[in-house]
Amino acid sequence: MAMPRVVIDGKEVFARTGQTILEVCTEAGIHIPTLCHDEQLKPLGSCQICVVELQEHGLVASCDSRIADGMVIQTNNARIASARKQYLESLLLEHYGDCTAPCHNACPAGVDVQGYIALIARGAYREAVELIKETLPLPAVIGRICPHPCEEVCRRNLVDQPIAICGLKRFTADYELLSQERFIPTTKPSTGFRVAIVGSGPAGLSTAYYLIREGHEVTIFEALPKPGGMLRYGIPDYRLPKNVLEQEIAAITQLGVAIKTNQVLGKDFSINSLLRDGFQAIFLAIGAHQSQGMGVDGEDLKGVLPGTDFLRSVAMEEPPELGGRVAVIGGGNTAIDAARSALRLGAEEVTIVYRRSLLEMPASKWEIEEAEEEGIKLYFLATPVKILGEDGRVSHLECIKMALGEPDASGRRRPEPIPGSEFVLAVDSVIAAIGQRPDLSFMSEEDGLKAERSKIVTAPDTLMTDIKGVFAGGDCVTGAATAVEAIAAGRKAAISIDRYLIGQDIAAEEQLFNIGKGELSELAGREEFVQVEHQSRGKMSKLPPLKRRDDFEEIELGYPEDVARKEAKRCLECGCKAAHDCTLRELATEYGLASVTAGKDRYYPMDTSHPFVERDPNKCINCERCARICLDVMCIGALSVNYRVGTTEGYGGPLLNTTCVSCGLCVASCPVGALVAQKEMPPAYEVKTTCPYCGVGCGIYLGVRGGLIVSVKGDPD
Repeated sequence: MAMPRVVIDGKEVFARTGQTILEVCTEAGIHIPTLCHDEQLKPLGSCQICVVELQEHGLVASCDSRIADGMVIQTNNARIASARKQYLESLLLEHYGDCTAPCHNACPAGVDVQGYIALIARGAYREAVELIKETLPLPAVIGRICPHPCEEVCRRNLVDQPIAICGLKRFTADYELLSQERFIPTTKPSTGFRVAIVGSGPAGLSTAYYLIREGHEVTIFEALPKPGGMLRYGIPDYRLPKNVLEQEIAAITQLGVAIKTNQVLGKDFSINSLLRDGFQAIFLAIGAHQSQGMGVDGEDLKGVLPGTDFLRSVAMEEPPELGGRVAVIGGGNTAIDAARSALRLGAEEVTIVYRRSLLEMPASKWEIEEAEEEGIKLYFLATPVKILGEDGRVSHLECIKMALGEPDASGRRRPEPIPGSEFVLAVDSVIAAIGQRPDLSFMSEEDGLKAERSKIVTAPDTLMTDIKGVFAGGDCVTGAATAVEAIAAGRKAAISIDRYLIGQDIAAEEQLFNIGKGELSELAGREEFVQVEHQSRGKMSKLPPLKRRDDFEEIELGYPEDVARKEAKRCLECGCKAAHDCTLRELATEYGLASVTAGKDRYYPMDTSHPFVERDPNKCINCERCARICLDVMCIGALSVNYRVGTTEGYGGPLLNTTCVSCGLCVASCPVGALVAQKEMPPAYEVKTTCPYCGVGCGIYLGVRGGLIVSVKGDPD
């Protein structure tokens, strides 16, 4: 019998009688997406994602359409793409869950928070650090100073208190620093490319870490005597001890990164000189070290100090004479750090003057509380108008009271002076901490760099400047921000620089589709959170306030191991454990669906009773693969699908009460994360082996991270 001849996407293809269009396309190397299809099962055609266009017949499901001689088939055109997109959108209406956890989404560095917390819960601290360092190379530093926006969106807020995400990061990083088995990342063979990084703050160190791992030669040029940037010269020891910073910098230099200190851009070298010296790419990470002036009379008096200069002098152990009464102007973390440092240097009375109210104060809430505990006074709704002096030194600070008007561009209510409300404070020193900006005095017309509003201009998606091969990121681009944001910028720049050097397109990375259950305000009172058992958040031990005032000893003492593991086990594991290989998510990304908030008409309780399999009917799209494999392939029949995946006892019936043999085929077949392995998480790599569980000898893949097996799935071959 002659083999059927068909035309697929303009090419003639021979097929075998009885084959489906999907089978012929697969053998021809033509990819057709599908959700309900499994090679072990008879075609069902329920998801309709595999539609193709058959000449004179329109759109048909390729998985259950048999081939016939003379068929002319299109597998990918605008009509097909539109139909697939519509089918995906309809399936997502029934899919209630989170691709990635809210904490992950809120992290500027994109750290897999849920993943490393799960590893801590298992006691796998080295593996936790390895996972963190995939996106954040300074976990012990950031674990101490991060404002942790992740905790603000933690779903545990709907139950009791958020997971101590930042404290757990610090715990596992500290544990790893003290252990005999340190995590040493692998680096690729040398590429021969040389990269110069200007600045050794969080952005520069982050870029160096990721570029050295790609095999590029990296040299950092630092203007100050020691590396670290604002991490060293802007954050006091009571928050970030220098020995912790130095250990994490050493972990980067041990990979081969060179750091040259006392090298000032615009004085000791220039952008053009670096290019002439053979560097193929440059990253500017110069930070925002220059304090903004207050713009009032008397600002040039002795005893009036810029906030960043003051903190730098403290870090260099060259603090100025402050006298007994110190006023700090500003409401951010720099102002709080300056005030608390002044107290530790012997000031008898420290007052923070801030032009708005406590509600608008940008400093971290806990920093404000700790400052008040130490005896620092807060004077709200006031701003300086003049600094008065005697014999060339500040003696008084004249202020005016403020009232809050309409919101400004920042969203905070604009402070407006109240006429006739002036008052005077007796002071010996004034520290101005009202803002910072980059020092761009190195720039010249020859460089070709552009700046707007005292910030270097870059392409937002790639961080490349107008000069080919020159990139910039961190505070010098965004203005003063957090260290974790600078680290994120550094990694983003490293990706762009690596692609630039090896000749790849440096366009922005594709954003994965994400579905989420919604904001905390939208989820309050929902059954799934109300029924969760309350557990107290692990308490972080701290030095008492009176002892803190005496020196710069670190305030927070960290978690002991038992408290850390208990705290990690409070995690609700909001993110889908199958997000890294979810077919539904991959297709939603491929077809350009916008990230959405999941709809919800009814909540179906999850089944976590089984030791190996976790079942979440809320994610089910009714493809029936799990139930059909269980019955048709394994001849077990433990699962059933009637709109949502259940067991033979219905939606609420535990899988443990069925005839399930824990083969895992349902988990391997599920395309949407409705059935997942209980303790699964994304592996660093997979190892093919044979399952020893029952003696049949099924092939499996073990997902490995460090020295830990983190996932197991069947081998379809």
